Amino acid sequence: MREVVSDLDRLREVALDQHGFVRTSQALDAEVSEASLGMLARRGRLERVARGLYRVPQVPATRFDPYMKAVLWTGFPEACLSHDSALDAWEISDINPDLVHVTVGSGRRIRRRAAPAGYAIHRQDLAPEQVTWWESIPTATPATAIAQCLETGVPTYLIRQALERAGRTGLVRAPDLERLTRLMGDRYA
Repeated sequence: MREVVSDLDRLREVALDQHGFVRTSQALDAEVSEASLGMLARRGRLERVARGLYRVPQVPATRFDPYMKAVLWTGFPEACLSHDSALDAWEISDINPDLVHVTVGSGRRIRRRAAPAGYAIHRQDLAPEQVTWWESIPTATPATAIAQCLETGVPTYLIRQALERAGRTGLVRAPDLERLTRLMGDRYA
């Protein structure tokens, strides 16, 4: 006998790897129709958190939810946690960002009024080796995050701290540490 899998089961399967979130496009890929998404949301089986983004309430919430929500909210496959938020995620600096920083491709456009308060959207084409996974969230590598923070004016003491901790823990290789240290020096030249 063939097992019957409900639309909610399909959505939960996707959401388990994404802190409970699922995009409409991912639901369609999982063979869940937009009509079914709407019906599940109206019945309280799904929470609509943004346009094209839902949360499956049966998946337990974590402290990382805001980061995954921000990355998925963009709707772009290359989106990743970056800048100050990535430094905070990697725990290599005492930085305390007041915004969730997300990087999308340089050719991507997001209407200003569409971006929720609390998000900083950056446009930069990152190579695949500049993005990795942290807590199942696409995130800029520590070296990339440090370089981004150098460009955006994060205070030097936080950058110096990030370089020291990243070097000590092995999160950034020695050649990258040297390059980033030179970049930090050039900042004041």
